[in-house]
Amino acid sequence: MSIHTGIDGPEPTRLSAASSASFMASYLDTLTLVERLHRLLLDVIKDEFERVGILEINAVQALLLFNVGDNEVTAGELKTRGYYQGSNVSYNLKKLVDLGYMHHQRSEVDRRSVRVRLSEKGREVRMIVAKLFATHAEGLVARGVLDHEGIEDITTSLRRVERYWTEQIRYIY
Repeated sequence: MSIHTGIDGPEPTRLSAASSASFMASYLDTLTLVERLHRLLLDVIKDEFERVGILEINAVQALLLFNVGDNEVTAGELKTRGYYQGSNVSYNLKKLVDLGYMHHQRSEVDRRSVRVRLSEKGREVRMIVAKLFATHAEGLVARGVLDHEGIEDITTSLRRVERYWTEQIRYIY
């Protein structure tokens, strides 16, 4: 959809029926691709962990450890900060704590609140994922799949979609 400036400010230009159908098909392809890429990312992490012999945690848990990094957060903050996208955060946190990948500590003020941070074992997993991502970044550039400008364009577009969807949730009109 293009924008033109009217007397009262920017107004959306309506798409023709053909353009609208074409855009809708591309939009649905993009949604499918985003979902498929996320699942593929988890498969790539799983394969790397199998290769290095770490079998007690899954790819979702490894990605959670990577995203937490050096931060100390509550379970609720894992989702609000975007560190965890799933719905079963309590299960994964409990498992990571039980397996020694994370430390947890109850808040002195609010005993219901638990803060978590990576243990040494968790930091080792984080480093494995970080090295995997660094290898991928280098490979994307070296093979000419993406350059800095290309990745910036993708990120900018995805952030705009994220903002649009967030507005749809917050301001239904």
